[in-house]
Parts: sequence; C-alpha cells; structure tokens
Amino acid sequence: MAKQELTCDDILKNLRAKQYSPIYYLMGEESYYIDLIADYIANNILSETEKEFNQTVIYGADVDIATVINTAKRYPMMSEYQVVIVKEAQAIKNVDELAFYLQKPLKSTILVMCHKHGVLDRRKKLAAEIEKAGVLFESKRIKEANLPVFISSYLKRKGLDTEPKAAQMLADFIGTDLSRLVGELEKLIITLPQGEKRITSEQVEKNIGISKDYNNFELRSALIQKNVLKANQIIKFFEENPKANPIQMTLPLLFSFFSNLMLAYYAPDKSDQSVAAMLGLRSPWQARDYINAMKKYNGVKTMQIIGDIRYADAKSKGVKNNSMSDGDILRELVYKILH
Repeated sequence: MAKQELTCDDILKNLRAKQYSPIYYLMGEESYYIDLIADYIANNILSETEKEFNQTVIYGADVDIATVINTAKRYPMMSEYQVVIVKEAQAIKNVDELAFYLQKPLKSTILVMCHKHGVLDRRKKLAAEIEKAGVLFESKRIKEANLPVFISSYLKRKGLDTEPKAAQMLADFIGTDLSRLVGELEKLIITLPQGEKRITSEQVEKNIGISKDYNNFELRSALIQKNVLKANQIIKFFEENPKANPIQMTLPLLFSFFSNLMLAYYAPDKSDQSVAAMLGLRSPWQARDYINAMKKYNGVKTMQIIGDIRYADAKSKGVKNNSMSDGDILRELVYKILH
C-alpha cells in the first residue's frame, strides 16, 4: 500500500506534537508552504541557547552534497537535536548521493531541504529513501478557484471572518502568490478597528487599493448577468486607471472563468455539488456563478468566448495590432462576450 502523502497541516501538527523526522524534503512550485514548515522548524524545535551551537542554515548554491551530509552527521552539543536547514536545495549538484546518508540517518539531526520551483523525480532512489526515513512533501500551487477558501480559512485561524466579496476581490487582484496574499491579509488584520472581527470589501478598498465597485470580480459578475451598462462602466474605469487595473490581470481571470465554465457543461448534472466536484471546488457555493453563467451562455458561445480571449491576449502583446490600446482591446472583447 502506498504511503499516504502528508499535507502541510499534517506536518505542522506532528511538529507541534514533537514528533520529528530525520529528514524533511520540502519541494514544489508554491514557496509559501515550504517556508511555513521550514520557519516553524527553525523557530520552535531548539531553544535560543541551543540554536547557537546546533542550528545551521546553508544555501545550496554555496555548498556541495558532501558538505550537507557531513553537517548532518555532526552530533548536537548540549542539546537533544541539531537542526540543519538547506535553502535553495534545488541548486545542489549530485543531490542523489543524499540517499546513502538516509539509509542510516542520524536520529539527533533534523535535516530540512528546501527545494523550490521544481520537484524530485519520485522514481529515483533518493525519493524512496526520503519517504522511508522521513517526510517528502510537495507544495503544489493552489488553484485560482480555491483562493477565496484559502483566504477565509487563514482568517478563521486568526479568529476573523470575511465577506465573500472581499475574499474574491483579494483573490482576483493578488492571484496565486500565497506569500504576497498572506502579506496583504496581515496588513488588513493590522488595520482592523479595535473589536472588529470581519474583513469587508470597504476595508479592502481602503487599505489595498482595489475599488469595491470597479474590479475584476464585479466585471465577471456583470458578464455573468449580461449587464451591458455595468460591464462598460467598469471597462471605462479600468481605462482611466490602467496601473491599478492592467489588462494583463483581467484577461487571465476571464480565461480561467470561461474555461471552467466549459468544463462545467460536462458535470453529470447542474447541481451545486456536481459542478463543484467537476471543477475541483472546495465548496458548492463557489459553483453558483458557473450555474448562473450556463443560463446565459451555451457551450458553443463559451468556446467562442475562449477563442476571443486568446485573440485579445495576443493583441495586448502586439500581435496583429498596431494601434489599439488596452482599453480598446478590452472593450472589443466585452462586446463580443455580451453579444
């Protein structure tokens, strides 16, 4: 039976229970979870006094694998454990040689390998030895559709609530860079009035600089409802505020929505639960926009819209376009979507 893959929450739960492994190989495209686990280990396993002699941070670009192994083989001084954190582990050559150390790792060493922007080949011996000895964790990029749930969950752990609209505004504006997103959430938490426990769209507008009435979330809503007047008002606002509302942010969001809408047509039925399952959404309520959009756009029209968005993207990059501004391109695209 295959070993069940641990989530970030599983790993942190075990660490809080002082259940340590000799190796934590943290890899993947999403840096946020890698940093979260590595920082917890760096900040919580050793006391401040123990850290002075028993905590080592090295960088993959500056060392070879032999140095990593030799460091891991040292015994702690006046401490139960030593912690060795290797940042930028993806830069280490011949990392496969670590497999030999992991056949008999030192139990008093907690070795943390931070491998960002890529993953190990799971078919190789090293991956198998890591899984036998400790933790092999892949930090995957979150889907755009799941960002509002991430935001709500993060704030809930802080004892706070959020308006669904505020969560969607943040998701649309910031995107899947979780480190940046968490930074903006912390900014909002700091600016909450004393006693206030809810993040609102007004607070997002005031502190993050996103208009609560003229943003990509509201544009998408206007297109779902086929509200021609509201859609054009938003485009006009975007054109007048290009730095805050670049077309390079709007087009990917529209493409993602209509691509998902195309997938939604293949759901076994058009219930919230069925559509959410088809799109990999965590909550059925997230499917309602797609269900409403299916009432306005059929499958053929949706395919045409996806093609129109691709064409608009090419134009925004100068392909077959000598004179149209970003505002003109977006206005033309929205006309094609609505008619």
